[in-house]
Amino acid sequence: MKNVVIIGGGPTGLTAAYELLRDGGGNEYNVTVLEESSVFGGISQTVRYKGNRMDIGGHRFFSKDDTIMKWWSDLMPVQGKPSYDDKLLGREKPLEKGGPDPEKQDEVMLVRDRVSRIYYNHCFFDYPVTMNMNTIKNMGLVTTMRAGFSYLKACAVKLPETNLENFYINRFGKVLYSMFFEGYTEKLWGRHPSEISADWGAQRVKGLSITAIIKDMFTKLLGIKNNENAETSLIEQYWYPKYGPGQLWELVAEKSKNMGARILMNHSVKNIKTNGDKITSVVCQTEDGDVEIEGDIFISSMPIKDLVGGMDSATDRVSMIASGLPYRDFVTVGLLVNKLQLKNQTDKRTLGNIVPDCWIYVQDKRVKLGRIQIFNNWSPYMVKNPAETVWIGLEYFCAEGDDFWNMSDKECINFAIKELIKMGVIKKGSVLDAHREKIKKAYPAYFDTYKQFDEVVEFLDEYENLFCVGRNGQHRYNNMDHSMLTAINAVKAIKSGSNDKNSIWNVNTEKEYHESK
Repeated sequence: MKNVVIIGGGPTGLTAAYELLRDGGGNEYNVTVLEESSVFGGISQTVRYKGNRMDIGGHRFFSKDDTIMKWWSDLMPVQGKPSYDDKLLGREKPLEKGGPDPEKQDEVMLVRDRVSRIYYNHCFFDYPVTMNMNTIKNMGLVTTMRAGFSYLKACAVKLPETNLENFYINRFGKVLYSMFFEGYTEKLWGRHPSEISADWGAQRVKGLSITAIIKDMFTKLLGIKNNENAETSLIEQYWYPKYGPGQLWELVAEKSKNMGARILMNHSVKNIKTNGDKITSVVCQTEDGDVEIEGDIFISSMPIKDLVGGMDSATDRVSMIASGLPYRDFVTVGLLVNKLQLKNQTDKRTLGNIVPDCWIYVQDKRVKLGRIQIFNNWSPYMVKNPAETVWIGLEYFCAEGDDFWNMSDKECINFAIKELIKMGVIKKGSVLDAHREKIKKAYPAYFDTYKQFDEVVEFLDEYENLFCVGRNGQHRYNNMDHSMLTAINAVKAIKSGSNDKNSIWNVNTEKEYHESK
């Protein structure tokens, strides 16, 4: 029996545990999962508050990898009957024959409509930006012409893609870049796009450009069916667990335990002990003091900054690069309101006729707010009373220890409420209740010492029994499905006895758009 120690109880760590133990793997591996918090799911957790639930960061369950889609639906089957809001509104969704009824069963994936828009200058624009009549009307003829000429110039004169600003300008032109990308990117990262590596753009807007958008628009207008793998065909529906993403990861943890996994909560890994080219043990800080846990194989999804920081075998050079890797931290303010001031001018029917968006990207430079989630639209079961109230999540990007992070709950909530009133999203006195959540190291960032990151990868790969997986474990802004694939590939390598880490590091390096199928 080999002892496998998995650091992290988020999607990546729990996927690794489940994959190791399924199909009789418990006869070959003793699996221990170390989670530093008291909840499963990491940034994919579901927070419960007085009968309402918050999805930290928002998680669409969609992947162009059929392995992942099957993985999810095997655990939580797709709905076979209408959900509460679809039934009430008479909305039709593709239902799975023999699938569970979400009104009666909890372990079920809902089919939800993908609606995300940009809120700019008190108008809604499609996200990603779409060149349609609504966009032209909202921008006005003069701005539209300026954007068009700017785009033509970008086609003729390509800038060197040495930073994220040039990456965006090459694809959209300077006018659209300044309207829809510059301010939001600076909010998200706390840096101007000219200071950020173009790798982040390649990671998050793969294959997306004005050309791709126009092509997608015309194929829809003409009723042409896109090739299944076309980058330009953006998904219009996705799956979502009845009670949010955390529900799935709590289920995976439970099933892993039933197959023999030992899951230790509130175990924060602080030191990693090595001998030659192997990790031998990790030392965890717990409420009862330090605990040392030995293993034959280690799968790490902890932030690389902390992983290397805990290794006394790291060279000064590697330690310097790892300690300089940047992150953005994250605050969500949940507000329960009786009404939104935003008008639903779409043809999509919703409970209370609220706007149909899951996410609203806020481009207003007068406010710090980055995105608004409307939990009613993710799942009606996330809200205690979805027909009478609206439960929204206001997403702020910040740095641990800065003035915004250090605000008290009351100060932060009042700050958020004032911003929404200023934007005209809610009226004064409409907030019924509120809750704040803070998440450290939510987004690995692509600046500072990141340009030397390959040296850290080379150092970590020297340890033959160490497998780095997931968003923080690879310092890569992966979506959940890509993070899961790194874990699946790591387990394949372990089971085959291979020390080749390339298949793990190479997940999500292809040049296709994240939400194409």
